[in-house]
Amino acid sequence: MSDAWALLAAGAALTIVTMAVVWAIAVRIANAGIVDVAWSCNFSLLAVVYAALGSGWLPRRLLMAGMVALWSLRLGSYLYQRVMGDHPVEDGRYQQLRKDWAPRANARFFWFFELQGALNVILSLPALVACLNPEPALDVLEIGGALVWAVALAGESVADHQLKIFRALPANRGRTCQVGLWRYSRHPNYFFEWLIWVAFFLFAAASPGGWLTFYCPLLMLYFLFRVTGIPATEAQALRSRGEEYREYQRTTSAFVPWFRKAAPARMDP
Repeated sequence: MSDAWALLAAGAALTIVTMAVVWAIAVRIANAGIVDVAWSCNFSLLAVVYAALGSGWLPRRLLMAGMVALWSLRLGSYLYQRVMGDHPVEDGRYQQLRKDWAPRANARFFWFFELQGALNVILSLPALVACLNPEPALDVLEIGGALVWAVALAGESVADHQLKIFRALPANRGRTCQVGLWRYSRHPNYFFEWLIWVAFFLFAAASPGGWLTFYCPLLMLYFLFRVTGIPATEAQALRSRGEEYREYQRTTSAFVPWFRKAAPARMDP
């Protein structure tokens, strides 16, 4: 237990400092969207700390750290290209927060950044638990978790790539992506992102006390549906795309990829 608390404290200290530095950069470049990049990449830092300092079976530590790092750095690099690409523009969600929080936006963003860091630590517990497990063999739950992780990572990568290709075409500027996975879900990236957390929970559940991390996929689901995920994204989409996006909402599943509904018939006046 003391090992777990020591690792948790080390991870928390690292995250607090990292987010403070990232906030200072965000103030300098006037782009709070960089917090999304930092939030993603922080999981890699925490996983490396837990794997390096944990006392569990080395192959398990390496596997868990590798899974977290591959997912974290892929997502972080994708978000970095969106946030800090050739023509960096602050995401509409953060522009709206900047307006809502004026004139103390930068101060409020500091605590917002640190809150994201706290979530990093809270959500990193599956990795911590796994890195303390001394059992010298992989459990069926760990193998299952790794398989779910592979499917989720592939799905999220495909969804992000399809959206990137769609947005790169000038003819699609201001339009809603409805190709590939985006034809069957308004947020396939969020669905597969949530599935990643299901995979981490399954992997951790094979370790002593790991079942307690069931809150991770539940918490992610809550944030995706009630806080910073779908609500903020769709509010911005409605502001920028209007009726086209409302039609997309009427015909397309919000989360789980599924068959589309027929568009309601229009009555001539």
